[in-house]
Amino acid sequence: MATPTKAPHGTASVSDDLEHGHGMMVPAAVPPPPGVRANPGPFGLLCFGMTTCMLMFTTTKWSPGGFLPVVVAYAAFFGGFGQLVAGILELIRGATFAGTAFSCYGCFWLGWFLWKLLEIQKTVASVTATALTGDTLWCGLWAVFTLCFFVVTLRKNKCLQVVFASLTLTFILLAGANYSDSCKLAAGYVGFFCGSSAIYAAIAMLYQEELGWTLPGLRPTNYV
Repeated sequence: MATPTKAPHGTASVSDDLEHGHGMMVPAAVPPPPGVRANPGPFGLLCFGMTTCMLMFTTTKWSPGGFLPVVVAYAAFFGGFGQLVAGILELIRGATFAGTAFSCYGCFWLGWFLWKLLEIQKTVASVTATALTGDTLWCGLWAVFTLCFFVVTLRKNKCLQVVFASLTLTFILLAGANYSDSCKLAAGYVGFFCGSSAIYAAIAMLYQEELGWTLPGLRPTNYV
């Protein structure tokens, strides 16, 4: 009588694909295919660009100061929480640069939201003359921080280069805005351009993935 042969170690036999259940042979459950992770980049850029443009409505004096609470609300959920989620998703996908950038600027907006909320509620005083130096250094620190990100974009594409270059200039002008109304107005216009360029980059990425269109500025560059 022939002895049944066993399946080699590490391979599955037919019986291995079946489960016993109340005297029945039930096919084993088939594991679902690995999930396909979508690109969170357009969402993160839209969160940043839209919130930045809204803030610059007040900086450029296009909108009265009464619009600021709306900006504060959007800074919490769209600019802050939304970007932070996009950053975490990028890190999960293994995109170190995008994940770090979105997470950092998401936290920036969350911090800005809390600061302005406390001002609106009169919990803390607005930036006084004695705190102008600290506010200037804070903007300067973010300018240097953003400039470091800009260097990485030299191996990305022109869309991101424009976003981070204009954002660096915006922070520099905001640092000078504490001492010059002209700098503040210039920061508003440059910041609005920065936000608009981020929105363009997001839409360009969306069109490329969904429609196969490659808009100007998305082709990879290698300047460093």
